[in-house]
Amino acid sequence: MAVRAVRGAVQLERDEAGHMDEQVSELLTAVLERNGLTADDLISIWFTATPDLRSDFPAAAARKLGIIDVPLICAQELDIVGAMPRVVRVLAHVETDLPKSRIAHVYLGAAGALRKDIAQ
Repeated sequence: MAVRAVRGAVQLERDEAGHMDEQVSELLTAVLERNGLTADDLISIWFTATPDLRSDFPAAAARKLGIIDVPLICAQELDIVGAMPRVVRVLAHVETDLPKSRIAHVYLGAAGALRKDIAQ
């Protein structure tokens, strides 16, 4: 079993806790499903949010999904002029038999423009 990193992102329409919970839950669910993973395969997850998102911690959505025994951390994304607003990014470390070339990185909605080179 190898350790792999899976990337993902979603752009929120607005800075509201319920909306963040919904969108981050959708992102995490897609990351797990597209890679054939379960919560038991997760090692840790890093979340970043752009500075304009202040309503909640993205990791709270993971806890509500039942991801409770996995280390999670939230950080603020760099405040770069012209960067896409209201974005939550995910970097999940997982145990999987998938080779690097088969990892499905998940960029939902408008966030697909962030990494056209790896977005599935």
